[in-house]
Amino acid sequence: MTATGDPALDADALDAAFAETMRRTGASIGALYLLAPDGRLLCLDVLSGVPVEFASPWTRVPLASPAPVADAVREDRLVWIGSQEEMVRCYPRTAMALPYPLALVAAPVTGARRWGSLLLMWPATRPPYMTQRERGNINSSCRRLARLLEEAAERGGVRRARPRAISAGTGRRAAPEPAVADFVDRLPGGSCALDLEGRVTYVSSGACELLGREAGQLLGTLPWQSVRWLDDPACEDSYRAAVISREPVSFSACRPPNHWLDIHLYPDASGISARIVPAGAPGPPSPAPRRTTPTAVPARAGRLYQLTHLAAGLTEVVGVQDVVDLVADQIMPAFGAQGLVLSTAEAGRLRITGHRGYPAETIRRLDGLPLDTTFTPAGQALGSGIPAFFANPEEMRRTYPEAPVVSGKKAWAFLPLIISSRPVGVCILSYDSPHEFPAEERAVLTSLAGLIAQAFDRARLYDIKHDLAHGLQQALLPRGLPTLDGLRVAARYLPATRGMEIGGDFYDLIRLGDSADAAAAVIGDVQGHNVAAAALMGQVRTAVHAHATLGTPPDQVLDRTNRLLTDLAPDLFTSCLYAHLDFARERVSLASAGHPPPLLRIADGDTRAVGVPPGPLLGVDPDAVFPLVEIPLTRGMLLALYTDGLVETPGTDLEDAITRLAQHLADADDRDLDGLIDTLLSKAETTAQRIDDIALLVLQCE
Repeated sequence: MTATGDPALDADALDAAFAETMRRTGASIGALYLLAPDGRLLCLDVLSGVPVEFASPWTRVPLASPAPVADAVREDRLVWIGSQEEMVRCYPRTAMALPYPLALVAAPVTGARRWGSLLLMWPATRPPYMTQRERGNINSSCRRLARLLEEAAERGGVRRARPRAISAGTGRRAAPEPAVADFVDRLPGGSCALDLEGRVTYVSSGACELLGREAGQLLGTLPWQSVRWLDDPACEDSYRAAVISREPVSFSACRPPNHWLDIHLYPDASGISARIVPAGAPGPPSPAPRRTTPTAVPARAGRLYQLTHLAAGLTEVVGVQDVVDLVADQIMPAFGAQGLVLSTAEAGRLRITGHRGYPAETIRRLDGLPLDTTFTPAGQALGSGIPAFFANPEEMRRTYPEAPVVSGKKAWAFLPLIISSRPVGVCILSYDSPHEFPAEERAVLTSLAGLIAQAFDRARLYDIKHDLAHGLQQALLPRGLPTLDGLRVAARYLPATRGMEIGGDFYDLIRLGDSADAAAAVIGDVQGHNVAAAALMGQVRTAVHAHATLGTPPDQVLDRTNRLLTDLAPDLFTSCLYAHLDFARERVSLASAGHPPPLLRIADGDTRAVGVPPGPLLGVDPDAVFPLVEIPLTRGMLLALYTDGLVETPGTDLEDAITRLAQHLADADDRDLDGLIDTLLSKAETTAQRIDDIALLVLQCE
């Protein structure tokens, strides 16, 4: 947006509408996320009920991330989470970042276009469901916010560059009067008050004595900064838990050398009241629920949750491209970076495996640099195993004068990826403007580099194994299908998406004789997904091909292949369907060894499964019989042969699935057989995570 209107008026109107929404819904915490101009990020614009610092690791949320605010926009729906248990079940990564009892809703802010997402949170004391009236209020509020944003856009209103914290007007900010202060001082132990930013606004003399600080040293400060022995993530996390959950929280802390104190926190919409008593002393009449947090490294609790959140994401990646996408979509925004280069160490050189935010020419210049390069710090960081941070071009230029010129960036973090002293690669985050790297951020990035290294190394091994498996699979399948006059043909093989083993599905089309008056179509499925299954698949396909080229009838082809397999005793079984197409006699002969029936569509569109009585699976019974069935071969008829991966899903009746596939085939456009296969695959009832391979062979007589 350009500043042609009055941005202050636009911002005030938006803030007022946002605050009114919080008051009407009774939400304790609220946030408004707006889509970035590129449509790939949600940026925090307005926040209420908690300090902005709490949300700093999540001020930018990738639209593709598995988070409530992202799902609300991406799927254009209201996302309701009624409990922490539901959060763990539906959004495990978000649950690790917000491990507090709460309820939340994320709703899309949509008008003439998508604007972003509204996030509202309540303490867990509210009912774990949402009424239709509440849903209506929230949807109405989102429409109002969208109208205000559209009006601001028309006037050229400016979005805020940074998130703004506002008050929803539900808190109290009265300073204690002398009589109240005297009353508090007469109570045993100590008392103090903190605002929602965590700063001390009042402290009693008893609290000063127990904490070992004067009032002037405490007022206006964050306790974990002014009282060094409270600088523990457990203490800060207890405060965060109280602010977010709006429920009482207790924890213990040790004042050196060995004076233990129990601290009880009581939150409301305006801040927190704290009672401090010596450990073991009588506490408040209604003891506050105790919350404990494991001791961790001295880093802000928010950063620790952020690290846990990103670590969970890295455990889900599979291939190298997945690692690149996760680093680019989640880690880059989390740390405000605009550029990424992910390189791997290969044969003494740095090969770039993924990048974002760099022109192609720059990547070409940086790709393949030797590990001992003095062109950039990447090789030095990888060789030493020590991360390198450059806050501005001047710092970089002193040692690497060409690097700032080539990249055009203004700040860099070079993170070596090391596993058990073995260099794996380098992750480089870069910035378009100078960027300071505080000690805390350096610590988190360094820890994150180890997690990226683990994920990157696993992903490389996965890709290598997957490429090997895919290459072997493709070598065992026909390179191409023969061209036959009067016959159109198309085929497709899809590996299982779960795991990366080699599949046993195969198909083939065989020209029979020199006159092209006959052909054989075959499809099969070897049990298992491993090297043994692939090897057996190759043997079966070779045996079928050899017997078919001799002009053997379909039942005899299966019989002879079956005897071969029983002699080999492979401990794996194979289903197979064999079809002999006789163009001279205009007949199709079919035989099946435990394979799903083919589908036949005739010229008038009538489609059905062909009733081929299935014989036993190949390799089970050496004396098995495979019944032979004949059907007419007519102009325009279409025959579809497939493996069970196309129709078989847990909990689904196989015959019903085949019937539905036949209906999809009846409705499909046959002008392009490859397009027809795409249609059948898109309508298949197998889920996106296929647990079995799919082979599909489609033939049509012209």
